[in-house]
Amino acid sequence: MAYSQILTETRGNVGIIRFNRPDRLNAWTVTLSGEVQDQIGQWNADPDIGAIVLTGEGRAFMAGADLNDFAERAETNKKGEGEQITTGGGTSITGFIQKSKPTIAAINGYAVGIGLTLVLPCDVRIASSEALMSIRFIKMGLMPELGSTRILSQLVGLGNATEMSLTGRMVPADEALRMGLVTQVTPPEALLDVAVAKAKEIADNPRRAVMMIKELLRKNPLDPDLEAVMEREGTRDQIARRHPDHAEAVAAFLEKRKPDFGTSR
Repeated sequence: MAYSQILTETRGNVGIIRFNRPDRLNAWTVTLSGEVQDQIGQWNADPDIGAIVLTGEGRAFMAGADLNDFAERAETNKKGEGEQITTGGGTSITGFIQKSKPTIAAINGYAVGIGLTLVLPCDVRIASSEALMSIRFIKMGLMPELGSTRILSQLVGLGNATEMSLTGRMVPADEALRMGLVTQVTPPEALLDVAVAKAKEIADNPRRAVMMIKELLRKNPLDPDLEAVMEREGTRDQIARRHPDHAEAVAAFLEKRKPDFGTSR
């Protein structure tokens, strides 16, 4: 389908989504979010795609939510017509990304507010040396959302997450690398190629095992019951051992060749 706020392409077994509102620094809208989820959903169902790269056009990855939406919401709330306060996350883009095929965030510029919360559940985060990141909700009198108070703390530690959340300051790429917010920093001109190469490295691995590892990494780090953690690992390992991917990996090793997991699905 044709999209109005994202650009898409494929490079081999890697899908690429570019947020395409450069005149608005790729500010988040409901339309953009829906288009991103629709395209990822299509690639989740496509056996030829093994990993997905998210990046932005122009100077920003995503510079927060569109302030026009904020202004409309503030005016509605002032009139007492705002939505009812609810608790619970419901079905969010965070959970959607966590359960999707592996995603790599190629952070090309500003990643602010929801622009940062969007990259947190991605499996790999790679930044341009010119990237600037901020969990900036406090500057708008709002709360960090979409699970970011947990995920950010997991990635950078509670101390760094607290300082970032309470100040709303911009974090440059080199500092983000030191604190573990990103795993790699590249020159701007190399960012997309590096991200696609990392995505292909993941996509070339056996798909079923990749998705089970993602599931374990989503559930196990916060489970205090080590026995339950090992039981999940053991159950999925038994499934993996019986899958043709494992037999193909063993055969390829013995025959000193590259495995072809595409033939075993």
